[in-house]
Amino acid sequence: MEISYVFFWLIITIVLAVIELATMGLLTIWFAVGAVVAMLISFLDVPFIAQVTVFLIVSICAMLVVRPWAAAHLNNKIKKTNVDALVGRKTIVKTDIDNIHGTGKVELDGSTWLATSTSDEIIKEGEEVVIKEVHGAKLVVEREVK
Repeated sequence: MEISYVFFWLIITIVLAVIELATMGLLTIWFAVGAVVAMLISFLDVPFIAQVTVFLIVSICAMLVVRPWAAAHLNNKIKKTNVDALVGRKTIVKTDIDNIHGTGKVELDGSTWLATSTSDEIIKEGEEVVIKEVHGAKLVVEREVK
């Protein structure tokens, strides 16, 4: 066993873990896992080329197999903010929405927004609509399907 290989893999693991903590991109963590496995097999007097091979195989497999699952389950607590939070909300039409004449307003949280519809149909004042998109200061809405 070459003690220097153990320290080599330990340093690689620490560097990759620090990079992951700094970026939180779920990319370098898989290589840190590979470095830990390579460090463990370095205790068995395995040639360095085999350690590197194991490092690459474990890292790539972890990234391809575990990363999609982790990305889906760890990022589900991201809260939409600002205009992204408006999409999907329901509101009431304040003035008729008519795309052809370029008119229409909705009221949301005490603010009046310009509005257009996803289709060219006229949506009457008082109807409930769902926000589908935000374009600058204009909301794109469609009639609420009940």
